[in-house]
Amino acid sequence: MTYRPSGLLLCSSFLSSLLATGHAAAAQTATTTTQVTAPTSTSTSTSTKAATKTPVRKGTETVQVIPQTTTHEAEQVIVTAHLDRARSELSPTTGASVYRFSRQALENIPGGDNAPLNQVLLQAPGVAQDSYGQIHVRGDHNEVQFRLDGVQLPEGLNVFGQALMTRFADNMSLTTGALPSQFGFLQAAVVDITTKNGTTNAGGNLSIYGGARDYFFPSLQYGFHKGKWDFFATADFVHDRVGIENTTGSFNAPHDLSNQYHFLGHTRYTVDEDTRISLIAGISNAEYQLPNNPGQTWQSGYTPPAGSITSSDSLNEHQKQITDFAVLALQKEVGAFSLQDSVFTRYSSLRYSPDPVGDLLYLGNAQQAARSVFSTGTQHDVTWHAARDHTVRFGLQAFVERNVSKTTSNVINTQTNLPVTLHDGSGKTGMVYGIYAQDEWQPLRNLTINYGLRFDGVSEYTAEHQFSPRVNVVWKPWHGGTLHAGYSRYFTPPPFEVVSTTSLTQLANTTAAPNSTTNSKVRAERDHYFDAGFDQTILPGWHVTFDAYYKLAKNLIDEGQFGAPIILSGFNYRHGQVNGYEVSTSYDRGPLSLYGNFAWSRAIGKKITSAQFNFDQGELNYISNHWVHLDHDQRWTASAGAAYTFFHKTRAPLRLSATMVYGSGLRADDEANGIPNGLALTPYATVNFSAVQTIHNTFGKAWQGDTQLRLDVINLGDHTYMLRDGSGIGVGAPQYGLRRTILCGISQGF
Repeated sequence: MTYRPSGLLLCSSFLSSLLATGHAAAAQTATTTTQVTAPTSTSTSTSTKAATKTPVRKGTETVQVIPQTTTHEAEQVIVTAHLDRARSELSPTTGASVYRFSRQALENIPGGDNAPLNQVLLQAPGVAQDSYGQIHVRGDHNEVQFRLDGVQLPEGLNVFGQALMTRFADNMSLTTGALPSQFGFLQAAVVDITTKNGTTNAGGNLSIYGGARDYFFPSLQYGFHKGKWDFFATADFVHDRVGIENTTGSFNAPHDLSNQYHFLGHTRYTVDEDTRISLIAGISNAEYQLPNNPGQTWQSGYTPPAGSITSSDSLNEHQKQITDFAVLALQKEVGAFSLQDSVFTRYSSLRYSPDPVGDLLYLGNAQQAARSVFSTGTQHDVTWHAARDHTVRFGLQAFVERNVSKTTSNVINTQTNLPVTLHDGSGKTGMVYGIYAQDEWQPLRNLTINYGLRFDGVSEYTAEHQFSPRVNVVWKPWHGGTLHAGYSRYFTPPPFEVVSTTSLTQLANTTAAPNSTTNSKVRAERDHYFDAGFDQTILPGWHVTFDAYYKLAKNLIDEGQFGAPIILSGFNYRHGQVNGYEVSTSYDRGPLSLYGNFAWSRAIGKKITSAQFNFDQGELNYISNHWVHLDHDQRWTASAGAAYTFFHKTRAPLRLSATMVYGSGLRADDEANGIPNGLALTPYATVNFSAVQTIHNTFGKAWQGDTQLRLDVINLGDHTYMLRDGSGIGVGAPQYGLRRTILCGISQGF
């Protein structure tokens, strides 16, 4: 598709009206009164405490107290804050490194609620971007767990689909380092999303957002509370031609249309001031065209039918992804005990449809592939205030999962040179479980020691278990300064949904024959993790943090794409080492917000011990005797941002913001010297810009609600940069970052 200039014209007119409206509305402020005051900026730093007049920070959730509210509504707000605070205390992050995104911080990022969640997380230190929307935290591959209001969601199959939307988050945090005992299974990072609700986000909002590359993104959200009931929901539709990264450096990707539907809802019933029942549910349905990779050469002796399209830049491959989930939770306080019991379920499926002629020509296998995983489980967390200096926490988690894989492979028999259709299918039911106990002990006023023990097990394609001790020490030696150090033993089960179950023998003597028939099972990763750092407040609103870490791994888990379907497959390195450090600073005062992060990391592995059939024998031989960089190892990563709100005390504040992401480059093969992942790609830096004009209570008493006009420019300098070059362990094709994209939108509250 060619680029449509209408998006630029529309955004240009929006910008003109945005600036004109801002100045005009600001001039009228002297005679205008408002009922709702916009919250001031809050820092994304780890140790930030908001200092605002209207919003009141209770636990992890902003509580908006409106002076005109009724007595009943005020009581509901107080109860909500009380229970939110109790819920946050169930999962403390004592001694870990925490990067927080307040509601204001989420809005400051270009795109705001329209920005994909992975793009938001790139603003945290030590987070490297990859193709298909993947992120890598501290040198790990996708071992990031997502929690909604403290409840962990099982993993899904979606590689580039965003089942969780930024719009659903009131605020969120990214926790890394030596994690306390309550965090298990996926431990590279914990993303905990505090969801919006009808008490703190009452009313509705309708938004239309779009622009370049046919980008069209309408969304609707609505929340209310009545009596003891509370409801919030958001739904959206995304249509664009940037669903998956471009395989070329061109402005528009060939064959890259996507349509995505999302719904997220939250219902809560407050039984009394100490009891609450909540239900969270979500649906994500996405269809993608897979971008073509021009210039490929045939890899089989197959002669295509007369008249068929055989150019690699004209293939027609598709992938469909579905994710559904639900979480039912009971929160209760009984004397010195506080608990949250939850049950959850998640269904995730992925279906790949090949180009029947092209995939056979270029890959030797036109394979229809379908995978699904159904997970259900329970999580229980209890806090016991046992004594003035001791807070005891304990709980358990258990997932039962069913994994189903089906393939239909159209290949050529190399002995008869005739087409052959082969069917393969498998299913497996397994379980992952863990229990923990820990004590947060404060022997001195400025010293906290959190020590605990986990027991984790997996019974799926592998059956293993481990006891994992953990300890963290936090010391505040002077005012505004905090030192921490910790050790955690980790046990990471192999992701059930990415373990290959392909029958290798039936592909023998075909154009899809594997390099070998060795397919040792993927085993659980076992780590020793060390972390230490400090946090210092330099001046009011200005914070600086430093953190260093080292991980020694056995059976380090990595993932790669092997074949045309964008389905990741897991494998192990027998030995792994990951180490690095991070520096972060932020300043937040009044209308100005600034932050900057940079990180250095090294992730290496040696000797592949599972799923060997995916690799060439030469690669296996080299990696057996040499340490190699992991394919996602990026030496330097940095991010920065600035936001300033003009007329911030008026009815019509105008916010300008910009963010920057820098990467020194992921890995590629050094083909000249025969070293897998031996080279780093070219470094890059991209800048995003945003201008947002808000008009509070635009239509007065006739229709209460704010109007917002926004202009966002992604990759402001139109920098062409490569995320992948198509080489490297488990890399299927080249991927380039998004070129300059101009988007604009309007939203209306009601």
